[in-house]
Amino acid sequence: MLIYTSTPNQLIDHLADKYQVPVVTKEGGGIGRDWNNALSFVKTPYATIAHQDDIYLSTYSKEVMERFVSHPEATIVFSNYAEYRNGAVVETNLNLKIKNTLLKAMNFFPKSKFWRQRILSLGNPISCPAVSYHLTKLPGFQFSEDWRTNLDWYAWYVISSQYQGSFNYIEKPLMYHRIHEDSETSNTIRENVRTKEDLAMFSLFWPHWFVPILGYFYVKSQHSNTVEKEKK
Repeated sequence: MLIYTSTPNQLIDHLADKYQVPVVTKEGGGIGRDWNNALSFVKTPYATIAHQDDIYLSTYSKEVMERFVSHPEATIVFSNYAEYRNGAVVETNLNLKIKNTLLKAMNFFPKSKFWRQRILSLGNPISCPAVSYHLTKLPGFQFSEDWRTNLDWYAWYVISSQYQGSFNYIEKPLMYHRIHEDSETSNTIRENVRTKEDLAMFSLFWPHWFVPILGYFYVKSQHSNTVEKEKK
């Protein structure tokens, strides 16, 4: 385990000392740069980019590694997840139900590039912090540094289309994705960055005339991914 940061400070150092975890650092420049920097320090065949906002259940590593062992062809293994809002676990809502349906559908033909792309063309059901990577099957892979919010969706598109292997889905929730007012997801929704990047992603899969139609319905799901700042 490593702690990566582009903003070293005493709080991080104290936590690292408490839990005996090495701290590594590089100059940042956005989420994509930070994720690529973090992966550059990994010396093992497998990696998980554990986000500071999220909660991982105690069996996450064990169950993910069991899947990699039983499915050595997998490029990524990812679990189902719940949300963590205002101090409480939210196991289901409309957004989670839709994503869970897409994930189950993707799992019908996890080795099929065509099928995976069709699922990804409808949206991004994969929660980035729930994903672990088989790096030896992903030579040269890097997250795009041109995206602010949909760099994970674009990463699944690249991995699915350019690398050989399967996407392996664990239907059991193994982590909680924290939704809060200061998260980057909430910020990009408020600043309308999310909508622009959603349309850009749909343009990779669909004809130009159909993109605004999908975008109209997809934007409604954004309300499930933000917590409004409290009014003073």
